[in-house]
Amino acid sequence: MGEVFAGRYELVDPIGHGGVGAVWRAWDHRRRRYVAAKVLQQRDAHSLLRFVREQAVRIDHPHVLAPASWAADDDKVLFTMGLVGGGSLVHLIGDYGPLPPAFVCTLLDQLLAGLAAVHAEGVVHRDIKPANILLEATGTGRPRLRLSDFGISMRLGEPRLTETNYVVGTPGYVAPEQLTGAEPDFPADLFAVGLVALYLLEGAKPDAKALVEHFAAHGTPGAPKGIPEPLWQVVASLLEPDPQARFRTANGARKALVAARELLPEPGPDDELIEIFDQLGPLPAGFGPEGPLTTTQASARPHEQAQPQEQLPARPQRHDSAPRLPDPNASPPSPSPRTGAVSPEVHTGAVSPTVHPAPELPSA
Repeated sequence: MGEVFAGRYELVDPIGHGGVGAVWRAWDHRRRRYVAAKVLQQRDAHSLLRFVREQAVRIDHPHVLAPASWAADDDKVLFTMGLVGGGSLVHLIGDYGPLPPAFVCTLLDQLLAGLAAVHAEGVVHRDIKPANILLEATGTGRPRLRLSDFGISMRLGEPRLTETNYVVGTPGYVAPEQLTGAEPDFPADLFAVGLVALYLLEGAKPDAKALVEHFAAHGTPGAPKGIPEPLWQVVASLLEPDPQARFRTANGARKALVAARELLPEPGPDDELIEIFDQLGPLPAGFGPEGPLTTTQASARPHEQAQPQEQLPARPQRHDSAPRLPDPNASPPSPSPRTGAVSPEVHTGAVSPTVHPAPELPSA
């Protein structure tokens, strides 16, 4: 069996990597369920402080995926999260390419709703990107989005862990004011939401630098082909280089998005159906749906353990993407296997809707 951490969490198999830790599927012996566990892989004080800050985020919202619990054992620390199987937006774009505008509106509405809850607690996420936006495996049903990975988030007024002139965030999703050393603020997160929107609509990572230069030289560009004008007006407002001209709140952007969605045509019977598949692999030998198997259980079910995982039908690949702004030759990124297939999950009634100070870790 796997290593049992802090007498409670049994590490089953690695399923991803976060900013400062490896993510494992783990069995929680106390709650009798599988969870995701991020285990700190760097032991320097700087990484440990970021780790403690991340696990201290406690925001209870259906579209926010915050840590649920934490533990320390000798020289290791971990925090646990719910296990989400649908992968990230990177997986979705890899499967389908550009998504239908109405479907994008649903995803953006959920993202902005979650971000509004984060901002209401005074937290700036600072790393909104497709790989950190995860999905439940809902099949062809309504998508359920989760905003995850608070590894570099911070509360307004909280001291930085880096030098003032050091830019924190993922290249290509950083607001222009952050590149000049401005203090982290909510509009910077909203700029990243605009880039995510363009990524979903065009099926490729936008060129943020070229967009900012175009805005500066020519003003707001016209809607790219394939993006309805009402929706483009919302996206363009999120992408304003001047934070004062941008949406100031996630709720404000969400209201504008709802109004734009009402002007879009309803999906027709011939429109492509988007299906969100389970991206997690099968449990390794020795583990079943109810947790680790006993010797008797394992010997009684050898045929079950030997069965290969059922193969899902191949997902259709889209090749009819519209010209992209500003880089029409950009190609969709290739998602790494299973990256983003895990996420924190809100446990209803088990966590507080507020952000608590980070607790002190026990001594090794």
